[in-house]
Amino acid sequence: MKTADQSKRMLDALWDFFASVKLTVVILTLLAATSVLGTFIPQKADPSFYIRAYGEFAYRLMQVFDILDMYYSWWFQTLIGILAINITVCTIKRWPAIWKIVSSKNLRVESIKKKRPIGEFSDSRNPDKLLPLYKAYIGKKYRRVEISAEKPGMTIIAEKGRWTRLGVPAVHLSIVIILAGALIGSFLGFDGFVNIPEGESASYIRLRNSDATLPLGFEVRCEDFDVSFYDSGSPKEFRSSLTILENGEKVAEKDIIVNDPLRYKGVNFFQSSYGQTPPQKVQIRFTSSNSDESQQHSLSMGQTVGLPDETGQFTFLRYTGNYSFRGKMIGEAIVGILEKPEKEPEEVALPLRFPTFDKMRKDAWFISVDGYEDAYYTGLQVTKDPGVPIVYFGFVLLIVGCWIAFFMSHQKIVVDLQPSTNSSRVSVYGATNRNRVGFEMASHQFSEELSKL
Repeated sequence: MKTADQSKRMLDALWDFFASVKLTVVILTLLAATSVLGTFIPQKADPSFYIRAYGEFAYRLMQVFDILDMYYSWWFQTLIGILAINITVCTIKRWPAIWKIVSSKNLRVESIKKKRPIGEFSDSRNPDKLLPLYKAYIGKKYRRVEISAEKPGMTIIAEKGRWTRLGVPAVHLSIVIILAGALIGSFLGFDGFVNIPEGESASYIRLRNSDATLPLGFEVRCEDFDVSFYDSGSPKEFRSSLTILENGEKVAEKDIIVNDPLRYKGVNFFQSSYGQTPPQKVQIRFTSSNSDESQQHSLSMGQTVGLPDETGQFTFLRYTGNYSFRGKMIGEAIVGILEKPEKEPEEVALPLRFPTFDKMRKDAWFISVDGYEDAYYTGLQVTKDPGVPIVYFGFVLLIVGCWIAFFMSHQKIVVDLQPSTNSSRVSVYGATNRNRVGFEMASHQFSEELSKL
């Protein structure tokens, strides 16, 4: 028996804890404070940035408390979960009283008639003649009208907007739905990236700030990539032609630009970046140092070609985007190996910006690059957030709930008809749960209109 009582007391204490408005204030304050912190400390940045900005100790400390990805951290998700439970329990606790008002079949007027009348006037007609006039007039303004015969007089009871009492629970429900959508997106969603060269495809992405990869369950192929530039040389627009393949069959395709993604099965592909891929084929020129003689060859990566005088051979090894020479970066370059009999193989760099760079070797033939075909890769940000539709629905419900809660009201009007000597005494009472000042002004006008019927 004692164990049952103790369990009941614990459950009651837990219920009271989650039903507390103070808990709501505390959780909202913590969420606001941590959100502000998240705006000052950049989220999901490179570790080197944090070490440079805050020092290694502070970086390690922020890692321990998940401050660098706080919106997906366990403690932020816990705060959201507690807030959702808190709002739910508060709503459940207050629901019986709200539902009793909404579902009641009786229009109780005792408490209203105890208040000071909004308007009072006399009419020379008796209540039996006034009743049908007043009922017809009130019926145009109020949805529900009832007649109560109270000897010696009569009472007309009118009501509208009882359902607007559901506005506050709707707001509470919308917040819970938004929080639930945020949690669903946090647990089941992902944010990653993938680089796809033109003509190639990918079926995996790399998760942001992680070495982990995630299979998509289908392939995304970059059919083509185009970039246009301003006169200053900065990129104006970059566009990727993407195709989605499942089991080798094309199921979706779209040209995407920044802020116009491809969406498929809840996965969003955003145009994020681009870059050049190493050229697979270049145009190499051998030029004589002693004459105007020259020869051009087209070389694929790894291919070897002999020198014009057959004194050696050159092999195209690799492409580099920014070659370093004596500690200075000199831009794009083709790097190869020059092999000659009875000599050690020599690495030769051919910068694209300096065609005569190889003359420094002072050989019979110097090598230069005539050009190559530009090849690009598209950088895609890949996201999935299954909670987004839920959050959108929650926001719509929130707007509707706030409109009902703040701009609509539950109103009651009571018109009491009491017979007097050769006349009737009319008293008008009213009550509302919102905008009492505005309701009182409208009720005074309503009373005046009744007196003129």
